[in-house]
Amino acid sequence: MKIDKTTPPLPASQIGEAAPRSPNAKPANGSAPSETSVHLGTTTAQLRSLENSVASTSVVDAGKVAEIKQAISEGRFQVNPGVVADRLIDSVKELISASKAGSA
Repeated sequence: MKIDKTTPPLPASQIGEAAPRSPNAKPANGSAPSETSVHLGTTTAQLRSLENSVASTSVVDAGKVAEIKQAISEGRFQVNPGVVADRLIDSVKELISASKAGSA
């Protein structure tokens, strides 16, 4: 998908800056530049906490994997082809729906 730039960028005067500032520029009144502080709020802390909990969560159920390995090695693991086919078809339907929704 190609995204075309349909509008030109706004001039600096329209976005609050009359001209670019140099890092050593002094305020118009001649005083020394003041420090700027930024407060990101509690959302940042919540996002970091969520990111850490997701990163530490296992994607694979190790117990289930061990159970299936054991069943395969003992020859008692059976594949139900009907269920596999149904789930494959459902998966393809979801992919097609997502593709249509993304292109709309």
